[in-house]
Amino acid sequence: MTDATELAERESMEFDVVIVGAGPAGLSAAIRLKQIDPELTVVVLEKGGEVGAHVLSGAVVDPIGIDKLIPDWRDDPDHPFKTPVNADHFLVLGPAGSVRLPNFMMPPLMNNHGNFIVSLSNVAKWLGDRAEALGVEIYPGFAATEVLTNDEGAVIGVATGDMGVERNGEPGPNYARGMALLGKYVLIGEGVRGSLAKQLIDRFELSKDREPQKYGIGLKELWEIKPEHHKPGLVQHSFGWPLDMKTGGGSFLYHLENNQVAVGFVVHLNYKNPYLSPFEEFQRFKTHPAIASVFEGGKRIGYGARAISEGGWQSVPKLVFPGGALIGCSAGFVNVARIKGSHNAVLSGMLAADHTAEAIAAGRAQDTLDGYEAAWRATEIGKDLKKVRNVKPLWSKLGTIGGVALGGLDMWLNTLFGISPFGTMGHGKADYAALDKASKYKKIDYPKPDGVLTFDRLSSVYLSNTNHEEDQPVHLQLKDLALQKASELHEFAGPSTRYCPAGVYEWVDSDGNAIPAADMTSATDATFVINAQNCVHCKTCDIKDPNQNINWVPPQGGEGPVYTNM
Repeated sequence: MTDATELAERESMEFDVVIVGAGPAGLSAAIRLKQIDPELTVVVLEKGGEVGAHVLSGAVVDPIGIDKLIPDWRDDPDHPFKTPVNADHFLVLGPAGSVRLPNFMMPPLMNNHGNFIVSLSNVAKWLGDRAEALGVEIYPGFAATEVLTNDEGAVIGVATGDMGVERNGEPGPNYARGMALLGKYVLIGEGVRGSLAKQLIDRFELSKDREPQKYGIGLKELWEIKPEHHKPGLVQHSFGWPLDMKTGGGSFLYHLENNQVAVGFVVHLNYKNPYLSPFEEFQRFKTHPAIASVFEGGKRIGYGARAISEGGWQSVPKLVFPGGALIGCSAGFVNVARIKGSHNAVLSGMLAADHTAEAIAAGRAQDTLDGYEAAWRATEIGKDLKKVRNVKPLWSKLGTIGGVALGGLDMWLNTLFGISPFGTMGHGKADYAALDKASKYKKIDYPKPDGVLTFDRLSSVYLSNTNHEEDQPVHLQLKDLALQKASELHEFAGPSTRYCPAGVYEWVDSDGNAIPAADMTSATDATFVINAQNCVHCKTCDIKDPNQNINWVPPQGGEGPVYTNM
């Protein structure tokens, strides 16, 4: 947090509402504000170089939010919702075979008919165009790095990061001071594990009396496949192999338009085995007989990864603080059972906008939007999350088979009768605390990639169009190097080299060679290397480091991945 007395060093601009993050939540809030009062001044800051550049999801979208925000969207020929779901498959995978679960067994909210297979980055671009047409100012390429407060501690705005700072932290020849954007209210829609949201949750104790937030890492590839393998509108989910029955996660396979298929894999970040690599498990998944044939003769054209909030109903923090509110995935509104969050992101942006506009119309500013906090659990968002509140805890406690079975039963009981025999279960430990010491496990030997169906990290990062200027301060901040070596390396066998889906972290010997996983706990000559230029901004390191010793902060604005059709 930065005190407002520093504002004299920056240029500043004033608005009615400042929104951080041009994702579905932030853009929906901006659109809704302008729908309510076209005279409101609204600005949206986006750290990606363009709207949608950092937006990544599966994605199958429930249109409930878009229907409410833009009722006539189907009349827009440029809308991105081109592929309606027409088939819904659920598979349980074993090492060599699969079993399809009958659709009638699935709770109604798991039914995807009426939903759309989309590129969420394209949805964000479309929403951005709609927002700008209403007069919203959108500034892509500007990362909000500081929260600005007044003498009473209320949030009065945000500041963008300084540009042109060199690696040693000193201003370079192209140095430019960041700008202060001041507002009557600030809405934070940075997505999962946002850097400003972290600060606000900590400063205002927004997670007090809540369960710990839980996370997964989602990895995604986009493929062009042969027409004879393409089934537009098919949505397929699976769980089971290659993960063991104690490790939560699963897959998705979505057939979009233009012979494209989105394939993804999610690993719940409360996994225990430090030798597990979500990226390698994803590559293994594609070799399953029920999956591999889809990609025969195809070409991989995109890759990305990002964290997913999975805590749901009992982990949503208090949403409001003096001067603003959390929206979308910054608030943790993902429905983990449905693997969907964009509909709730849109709805939360709208709900926050309603209460913000009401406050401004009443002459208020920089106070607490208590009505937003009081309202959300009774809305579509709360109803959506409450029905699945025990799915994640049951899976974590009972493993895949027992957890999924009881979770499904619990969803049925909540849907039919509005009750659960389990009440509202807790999540237990935070994900970083779930990791066991390496001494309890053996190294996992993953197959080498073949370059046709399975790939390595660096060739994958190349497809994400990730770029960072190397002569800037490293945006992955290591708090204590000695702790990283004593604990992360010697006790946990360097899990950062495996949980990172982009090859950012390495432990190397004096010759610069990567230390094998089996040798990490005994390595005496080891250097921790951070290849920050590879970072795809997934935030997994910030979540899973066992000592919470890595802090992710935004790099210079505009840097990172540039996702296309993802």
